[in-house]
Amino acid sequence: MDFFHKSVMLNECIDMLDIKSDGIYVDGTVGGAGHSLEIAKRLGENGRLIAFDRDPDAIAAATERLKGYNAAVVKSNFSQMKNVLSEMNIDGVDGILLDLGVSSHQLDKGERGFSYHTDAALDMRMSQEGTSAADIVNTYSRDELAKILFEYGEEKFAWRIAEGIVAARAVKPLETTGELAEIVKENVPAKVRREKNPCKKTFQAIRIAVNGELDHLSEGLDAAFELLKPGGRLAVITFHSLEDRMVKQKFASLCKGCICNPDFPQCICGRTPEAKLVNRKPIEAGEEELEENNRSRSARLRVLERI
Repeated sequence: MDFFHKSVMLNECIDMLDIKSDGIYVDGTVGGAGHSLEIAKRLGENGRLIAFDRDPDAIAAATERLKGYNAAVVKSNFSQMKNVLSEMNIDGVDGILLDLGVSSHQLDKGERGFSYHTDAALDMRMSQEGTSAADIVNTYSRDELAKILFEYGEEKFAWRIAEGIVAARAVKPLETTGELAEIVKENVPAKVRREKNPCKKTFQAIRIAVNGELDHLSEGLDAAFELLKPGGRLAVITFHSLEDRMVKQKFASLCKGCICNPDFPQCICGRTPEAKLVNRKPIEAGEEELEENNRSRSARLRVLERI
C-alpha cells in the first residue's frame, strides 16, 4: 500500500511521551505509522502499542510497516479506544498520541476528494464509507450549510457561499471538488480571491462535518484521559484553531484545582487537579521542519500528564 504521510514534530512527540520500554501506548491516528513506528522501536518485549485509524488505506499501510513489532493496528475511530482496549483486557496505558486532521496521503491522493487543488469526486470521507461531501452540499438546507461553514470553517462569507451552493445545485447536483471551488470563488469578494485561495475554510468545514471530527475529538479526549495511568501522558497535535481551542480548554479543566470563591477563608469544594501541563505553551515545528514540510506550519503540540 502506497501511503505517504510525513509525520509532524516526530522527535518532539517521542520526547514528550517519555516512552518506557515496558509501557502500553496508543496512537489514535496511525496514518502512515511514522509516529507509531518510532514508538514501537522503543518498546521491549513487554511493551505494547495499539494503533487506531478509520481509513482503510492507513490500516493496510500501518499493518505492513509495524510487522515484527509488539503492535496491533485497529480499524476504529480513536473516540472508541476505551471500548476497544477493554475488549483487549487493557484498562490503563502509559501514553497516548493524537495527530489530528487530514493526512498527506488523503490530501495528495486527488480521488479522495479532500483537496481543492485537484478536480475529483466530492468525497472527503476518512473511513471511505457513510455520508460524503457530495451528500452534504446537495441535501443540506441553506441555513445548515451556512452554519457548517461559519462554525467549522470560521468563514465570514458563509451565507453567500451557502446561497451559491443552493443556487448551483438547483441547476444540477454538485459532483466534484472543482465545481465546489468555483462556487466559493464566485461568492467571495474579488479582494479575497486576489489575496489567497478562498476555498480553504469551506473545504475544512465540510470535511469536519463529513467526518464528525469535533464530536469525535471531544469523546476521544475524555476516553484518552480515563485510560491514562498516573504519570501517563497525552500528546495532541492540532492543525486549526477549533481543534486547538477544544484541547486547550479540556487540558485547562483537568489541571484546575479549587474553584471556591477566593474570598472564602478555606477550600470547601475539595477539588484537586487531576493533571499537569508538560508544556505551558504549545510546541511548534522548528525552522528546519518548516522548510521541509510546509504542512507543519499550523501544527500545535500540547502535552498533559496525569497526576
